[in-house]
Amino acid sequence: MCAVTDASKGLVLVVEDERPIADLVRLYLTREGFGVHVEHDGAAGLSAARRMRPVACILDIALPGLDGTEICRRMRADGDWTPVIFLTARDDEVDRILGLELGGDDYVTKPFSPRELVTRVKALLRRAAGPPETDRVRTLGPLTLDQSRRAASVRDQPLILTATEFDLLAHLLGRPGRVFTREELLAAVWGYASHAGTRTVDVHVAQVRAKLGDAAGLIRTVRGVGYTADA
Repeated sequence: MCAVTDASKGLVLVVEDERPIADLVRLYLTREGFGVHVEHDGAAGLSAARRMRPVACILDIALPGLDGTEICRRMRADGDWTPVIFLTARDDEVDRILGLELGGDDYVTKPFSPRELVTRVKALLRRAAGPPETDRVRTLGPLTLDQSRRAASVRDQPLILTATEFDLLAHLLGRPGRVFTREELLAAVWGYASHAGTRTVDVHVAQVRAKLGDAAGLIRTVRGVGYTADA
């Protein structure tokens, strides 16, 4: 366990069993004004997440005891939708998709740039803070997004969305009928563009559709191009 460093931008929980990597991530996050708490095994990481309520979690997938995906699953089952970024040493699509399906917001494959990881954390937190005062409420058919409250509903029934799922839906609803490529969505919502990451978009769209229930048809696939929101 590592003591919490001073936090001006909030506390980030890092659960990573490779101590040199954990120390490097902590160094770069503290330079940016974040507080950091480090744990080195899954059970301690889950306990810290429940006890400390960080602004974001960075979870290694391969951990002693509980792995990172199981930590995320249990957090979401608890109703904790703190943004989660996964670290994985395996460039394995199955691992990445499983993590995203369990409620993860993003992933970084080792070896990685610590600067890029910090950028991903900051991008997640900016999105969670919400948009400017204008254009707060968006509607499409039975779907309503209130961006000031970070709340979404279908026919007044609330939807439970991760930060990234909400931002993806809000971006699509920002221009109904406009077809966004996967690369455009990746750049706008996740803050980076890479053809290798477009599967991330597909997984999140599938998750959003599942949560929309009978309103899932509002999000349409345009084969060979991308996605659009249209009533």
